[in-house]
Amino acid sequence: MITPFPALKKLTLTAALLISSLSANANETPTNATITPTWQQTLTQAKGETVYFNAWGGSQEINDYLLWANTQLQQRYGVTLKQVKVTDIAETTQRLLAEKTAGKNSGGSVDMVWINGENFRSMKRNRLLYGPFTHQLPNWKYVDKSLPIDKDFSEPTQGLEAPWGVGQLVFIYDPETLSNPPKSFKALLALAQQHPGKISYPKPPEFHGTSFLKAALLELTTDKQALYQPLQLPQDQALFNRVTAPLWHYLDQLHKVAWHQGKQFPAGTAETIQLLDDQQLLLAITFNPNAAAAAIANGNLTEKAKTYAFSAGALTNIHFLAIPWNANAKAGALVAINFLLSPEAQARKADTSLWGDPTILSPQAFTKLPAPYNQQNFKPYPSIAEPNPTWLAAIEQQWQQRYGN
Repeated sequence: MITPFPALKKLTLTAALLISSLSANANETPTNATITPTWQQTLTQAKGETVYFNAWGGSQEINDYLLWANTQLQQRYGVTLKQVKVTDIAETTQRLLAEKTAGKNSGGSVDMVWINGENFRSMKRNRLLYGPFTHQLPNWKYVDKSLPIDKDFSEPTQGLEAPWGVGQLVFIYDPETLSNPPKSFKALLALAQQHPGKISYPKPPEFHGTSFLKAALLELTTDKQALYQPLQLPQDQALFNRVTAPLWHYLDQLHKVAWHQGKQFPAGTAETIQLLDDQQLLLAITFNPNAAAAAIANGNLTEKAKTYAFSAGALTNIHFLAIPWNANAKAGALVAINFLLSPEAQARKADTSLWGDPTILSPQAFTKLPAPYNQQNFKPYPSIAEPNPTWLAAIEQQWQQRYGN
């Protein structure tokens, strides 16, 4: 998106050791929300609370949106939403693990987190999340249940996180310089060979770069199902080598004709959009289907730029909001999440002049809003499910060994 979610990276060794020490109850569902107060009681309790929201802080548009949300929450509910900007939510996972180990089961430093994928799996398995809570939210009725909200990178959500937005791996091109964009990774390689130096992708472990690798692997491998099962290294090393071999063969060919011969890579989606606008690249990559419209609205792309997905579909995931088990302001966090799921907040979030993050609500949710927010016409591309998050770190590490230097 402008990146809609934090990059998903492997935890540090310290965090990994903490995870190991806390994994005895890994497959149990947390039950620390057995008493469900009425929503009015929640609103009363939340008044005056400050919600410390750990969220990726790398986008000014997103940061500005959260400032607006804070103003609304203060005016309507007496709740303060304070964004704690982080570069990777794995940092927050480590902090919560440390608090768990220290026995700090109340008065925690984090009230709300923006997560998905590996970080959700780690927090859930180590019982770091409050819930289930989603069905307590009055605005839950607006959520589009046809979206893949019940699983997060193949991990069942079980009401422990509320969906906030939709991400899909798509490409942006300028029809004036590329009349027939490639519809598969194989066709992308052919295009790169025809136009040396005009194709690239962000450098892993940057989120979009790693997503590019996963999407390519899902097309190229002969064993897609293996990618949806947990990977345990080193015992599964032979499986990993076999499943990923086509990806490395593909990248060996692509890098020979890529931008800077595969020895330099864009830093992220914003740079690929800039390089597209400068006509150095033929394609930009993004995880936001509205990114082209947002870039045009902000004057960063020609008005003729278009977004599309490959024929097989788009790698798709949902990004979520969750509450730690020891949050100091649980009621305030519930009120904040409920507001962020409201038609008003979701419509503003989807506005390409403000953020452009696609909504997770049903179209009918917006009919009572004033124009232009009363119609949300986002229609997702056919979706390709994310692989099991255990493959992520192994793919990134192998890429670094082969191409990182």
